Amino acid sequence: MSRNGCAAVIEDQGPGKLKIGKAGVLIGNEISMLISGGYQMFLRTPSGREVPALSTHLTTLHAFEEDLREGLGLTSLYNVSLGTTSDEHLYDRVVDRDCAPHRRPWEKKPAGV
Repeated sequence: MSRNGCAAVIEDQGPGKLKIGKAGVLIGNEISMLISGGYQMFLRTPSGREVPALSTHLTTLHAFEEDLREGLGLTSLYNVSLGTTSDEHLYDRVVDRDCAPHRRPWEKKPAGV
């Protein structure tokens, strides 16, 4: 489904049950993900294209998702109704946080690093 530059993939969950699988702003012919960089929101496509998210993008996406939920008869959760939520949070201070192993401050650097 698409409207006003936004699109969503609707998943069939069985008889009479639907789920919004992926919703985002269209960039070209791809549905983007909303990424929070801590200081700026970004729209990133599956192919890796990234653009800054403007307030018009966020407003349009939020209205699209709310109307889509209402049209499909899905429950609108309180925290989602407050505004647009991010698919990912990528803050500068946590770059490589999930990569292991980490050197502790009191450990010596490995040779050659």
